[in-house]
Order: sequence, then C-alpha cells, then structure tokens
Amino acid sequence: MSKTDKSKHGICIAAIRKHTIKPYNFRWTKFYVCNSDFPYDEIQLELQENELLICSTVLDSENHSILTTQRLITKENGVEKIGSMNEVSDESYGNFKGYGDVEIIFGLVRLTNELELKYFIETGKASMIMVHGIRTLIRTQILTKKNIENLTRIWNRQNQNNEE
Repeated sequence: MSKTDKSKHGICIAAIRKHTIKPYNFRWTKFYVCNSDFPYDEIQLELQENELLICSTVLDSENHSILTTQRLITKENGVEKIGSMNEVSDESYGNFKGYGDVEIIFGLVRLTNELELKYFIETGKASMIMVHGIRTLIRTQILTKKNIENLTRIWNRQNQNNEE
C-alpha cells in the first residue's frame, strides 16, 4: 500500500521536532507544519498534487534547498536541480556539526538513476532539520503505512511531553 504525502510529512515533522533543539529560530533553515508557512515569496515553487513542504535551507533566491514529500529541489548559483525522493539513498551529511567557522555545507543523496544531488545544510543545531527531514523521508520507503502512523504518534507524544 502506498504512503500518502500527509503520512510522510507527519513522520518527518515529528522526527525533526524530536531531534532538533529549541528554539527553532535558525538563520537559514526552517521546517513547515503547513505549506502556507513558507515565507519566501521570491522563490517560485510549483508543488505537485498533494505535495507538502517539509523543510528548507534558504540562503537567498539563487541558493537554496527545499525538501518536499515528493522532491528535493536545490538551486545553487542560480542553477536548479530537482530529484524525486522515491527510491533515493542518502550518501553524506558532510561536517554538519559545524566544526570551525563553516556555516553552510552540502549533503548528498543518490537518486535512482545513480546521479547525485547536493543539498544545503546549515551547520550546528540547525543541521538536524535537513538531516532528519531527508533521513526520515528516505526511511519511509521501507516502513509500512501502519509503522509510519505508530512512529508519528509516539514521537508527537514524546515531543508534547518534552514541552511540558
């Protein structure tokens, strides 16, 4: 049985919240509970049917990565590359802890056609948003719909308990 965009979105947001230290007010990186939370009017985004935004690292309109329930979109120096997130594998998260003065690094995923797609990661605490967004979306490929629902419920409960 196919997983819905809503279930993929729910587990990714739950994973991001579980693994990211508050407050979530990072310089370039955000996650989205709903599509209307996307604050970048200067970025033209045409979402597919039922496609939901998960997270992004946006330096400016010419340099950004946006993860949705269906695609990873990276624009580097004005050149946009888009990869389907079906049957993709993660290759590298780089030096996401941000040792030194490095504020932005690239992660890497391998697409089904053996091509690689880079994506921006803000280093430090913010890195958990893109790392866990990508990692969790990839892992949904092997989970059943019921597994996703159970994990989402458990993680959301844990996040609520941690907020109290």
